[in-house]
Amino acid sequence: MLGPVENHSLPRTAAFFDLDKTVIAKSSTLTFSKSFYQGGLINRRAVLRTAYAQFVFLAGGADHDQMERMREYLSALCKGWNVQQVREIVAETLHDLIDPIIYDEAASLIEEHHTAGRDVVIVSTSGAEVVEPIGELLGADRVVATRMVVGADGCFTGEIEYYAYGPTKAEAIKALAKSEGYDLSRCYAYSDSITDTPMLETVGHPHAVNPDRALRREATAREWPILVFSRPVRLKQRLPTFSMPPRPALVAAAAVGAAAATAGLVWYASRRRPSAPASRA
Repeated sequence: MLGPVENHSLPRTAAFFDLDKTVIAKSSTLTFSKSFYQGGLINRRAVLRTAYAQFVFLAGGADHDQMERMREYLSALCKGWNVQQVREIVAETLHDLIDPIIYDEAASLIEEHHTAGRDVVIVSTSGAEVVEPIGELLGADRVVATRMVVGADGCFTGEIEYYAYGPTKAEAIKALAKSEGYDLSRCYAYSDSITDTPMLETVGHPHAVNPDRALRREATAREWPILVFSRPVRLKQRLPTFSMPPRPALVAAAAVGAAAATAGLVWYASRRRPSAPASRA
């Protein structure tokens, strides 16, 4: 149960959603690999490598080291890409690629939170050029996503300005709460991954969605609700139930600085120690 409809005389609240395997059934970034190939941004070998990465991601077998290697690979891969071209490719293929893999259960939750008067915020490790259009498609009020450095020529430099990963997601949520007046004790959060434990801990109503093994153990130990989303469906097929018009997605990642990113690396190192077995997949 989501609780009562928002009383606007009280502090505002929000629902924070991880994106990949929480709202949509695949990795948002990797889903566009074929489109990037057709647009001339990557070669066939890169398509095959991202297809394998998608398989590993869906199988739940990607540990922190593998995710870090993939992050480094994707950062190097997109170096020199024209940002406007990326946005155009995403816009052209968004409905064909993302619409069919949105979980019906997630879309219903988003609608219910909006009906209750809560803001909906997508918080994703994927890049802003991919996440922002998806957030708009879903009717999200705000988006927090990884941001790459863009050079004077309008192309990615290969460097990361802000990495929305682990504790940095929690820091972004806290920054949003301060700027928007959210009462985090009355907010909701949803994720599938143990890496989002800091994000889930930030709110009063955390939920594990299709959790990996480590998050399932954590959620069970903490008595967090565990949800199973299993019905990807096109939004068009949900109409008129999902009829809320898209809202412009706003990016809040800039509120979090390098200190938060450093905290993320420290947290992951500590979670991988033998003293914290519940954090291992």
